[in-house]
Amino acid sequence: MTDHIARKLEELGLTLPEAAAPVAAYVPVVEAGGLLHVSGQLPFRDGQLVTGRLGDGVSLEDGQAAAQACGLMIVAQLQKYLGGDLSRVARIVKLGVFVNSTGDFTDQPKVANGASELMVALFGDHGRHARSAVGVPVLPLGAAVEVDAIVQVGEALPLPA
Repeated sequence: MTDHIARKLEELGLTLPEAAAPVAAYVPVVEAGGLLHVSGQLPFRDGQLVTGRLGDGVSLEDGQAAAQACGLMIVAQLQKYLGGDLSRVARIVKLGVFVNSTGDFTDQPKVANGASELMVALFGDHGRHARSAVGVPVLPLGAAVEVDAIVQVGEALPLPA
């Protein structure tokens, strides 16, 4: 699956960033009962944190790109935690998407699609997941989006070529 992910990333014109170090007192990934709980990941593009608020200067498209960047960071954290062996990923179970947005912005689900669509593109049907997408008045460091994940590990089913 690691080769499959690399191929898909190349097709999409994307690269995995270096897994970010925690910015506070937590660890990036905790494994419990066959599930990896991935801490909230912030959007970095070209090494810079994507900041701002949807509905106040940040477009829907920029929000979707920020959510995709969070998704890439989740995959980077998984790769690091699993010692580079993404074949242990059996299923993306759930994404939690937090969107820094104004009170009248209601397209949080569309923003969240940036991360959701990435998981399906990379993991196929194993990337289909449950999700929450909520608007919040502020995120750490002023980030535009934050995404956390629950991922099942174990025997992965083969992905289509």
